[in-house]
This record gives sequence, C-alpha cells and structure tokens, in this order.
Amino acid sequence: MKPPKSALQVKPGRTVKLNKFDPASTHGVPEREEAGMCLAEYLKGIGTWQDRLYAQGTQALLIVLQGMDAAGKDGTVRTVLQEVNPAGVRVTSFKVPSSIEIKQDFLARIHVAVPPRGYIGVFNRSHYEDVLVARVHADKAVVPELRERKDLWEERFESINNFELHLSRNRVRILKFFLHISPEEQAERLRARQHDPEKHWKLSRGDFEQRPFWGQYQAAFEKMLTATSTAHAPWYIIPSDRKWVRNYHVAKLVLAQLEMMAPEPPVVADPELLTIKFE
Repeated sequence: MKPPKSALQVKPGRTVKLNKFDPASTHGVPEREEAGMCLAEYLKGIGTWQDRLYAQGTQALLIVLQGMDAAGKDGTVRTVLQEVNPAGVRVTSFKVPSSIEIKQDFLARIHVAVPPRGYIGVFNRSHYEDVLVARVHADKAVVPELRERKDLWEERFESINNFELHLSRNRVRILKFFLHISPEEQAERLRARQHDPEKHWKLSRGDFEQRPFWGQYQAAFEKMLTATSTAHAPWYIIPSDRKWVRNYHVAKLVLAQLEMMAPEPPVVADPELLTIKFE
C-alpha cells in the first residue's frame, strides 16, 4: 500500500537541505479559520476510522514524531488524537537508553513497542534518536567499541529501513513526521515555558544545553531524512513554527492514511444476535 501523497513528502533518493524548507510556511493551507474547521472534520474522521481499525484488528498504524526540543511532539499527539478511543492507542516516549538497553542492539527496545494490529501507535521520539542524539554526542551516547566504526551510521540507516520494511510487510503502516521549527521559534517556546507556572514541569536543562548544537542536529536530521525516506515509510517535513499549520498537515495525512487502509469491522459471527428481542 502506498503512503498518502503530499508536497511535504521527502521523495526516496532526494537529498534534503533543511534551509530550503520554511518552518513558518503556510503553503497549501487555507486561512486559519477555515483550517480550523477542516481540522475539526479531520479529527472526527480519524476517530471514526480508528474505531473501525480497532474492530477489524488486522492492520496497525505507526506514527513517528521527530523534531528538536519544543517542536510540538506532545501537542501534536494531544490534538490529532483527541477524538480517538484511547483503548486503541499506544503512545511511547523513548528516553535515554537504560544501562541494560544500551548493551542491546539499538532496535531491541523499539520492536517491543510496535503497535499490535488494530491499534494506532505513536512514537514520541523513536529509533531515530540513535542516528541523531547518538550521532551528535557519540562520545557519550555510543558504546566505546562502536565509536570508531566509520560505517556505523550507514549501517544503522540500513537496519532502520529493513526494520520498517519488515513492519510494512506485516501490515503495520508507517507515517513519519519531522516537525520542522526555527531556532527563534524554539527560543520563544522555551521562554513561554519559563513564564508559565503551568508549563514549568516541561523545562529541562537539556533543552538549553542542546541549543549550541543546533547546527550539528540539523546536519544529522538532513542525513537521516535523506537516507531513510523510503517508498514504504516516507518522511514528511511539517512546517511547525505555527502550531495550527502543523496540526492541519498532520491530521490531514493521518486521516488520508486511514482512509487508504480502509478498515472495516468484521461481520457479526452470530446473526441471531441481531434479532434477539428485549423484554
């Protein structure tokens, strides 16, 4: 099954340069009020199709979210899946690998989090952290015996592509969204967290410590997007400086994917259940 078509999709084989993508772009999006009305319809559609996906139980949808700190991963999940039945959704946030996980192959903890058939799964950060943070901070995030491997990142890209192909062959459809924001917008969002007591809990020292590495992260994202946007699991670069634009694009693509999957509930196993009379 082919993924939804979109001008935001990274075509397989394309070399990505992020400075050619405007994170504040509104191209292809209606005016804000109309976009809000469209979003409401998209969300209702996602809820309807998710019910059918859960009832059918023969295929799954995996949504992968990557982006810099404060890019809006949590907000995207909260908005786009607000109409779904939470019983049929699994959200996994991947943190720094534990002392046990770092001794395993980097996909070991990922595979166990893949959604079962019938579910929508969301990876808030994902296996791609192992070609992003691990690449920028290889001196700390990669075990010593692998640090000098010149082909390490190419091998990991290959492993990721094979892993996602395996999922696709087993009826797990994959949507990958790179939430693209500018350093100025990130700074504004971090300041907003500082000034809002309700958002203080979101602040992390790492958010500020990583800002000097912005250029290295952008280079790592470019290599990742170039190497791992495939026919079965393409990347979509979502302009995310404006939250309403981000939500519009992601919801539209999630709905399009579910419509293409076209899940239908199974027929009633016992037809007599439809004719039982109530006293």
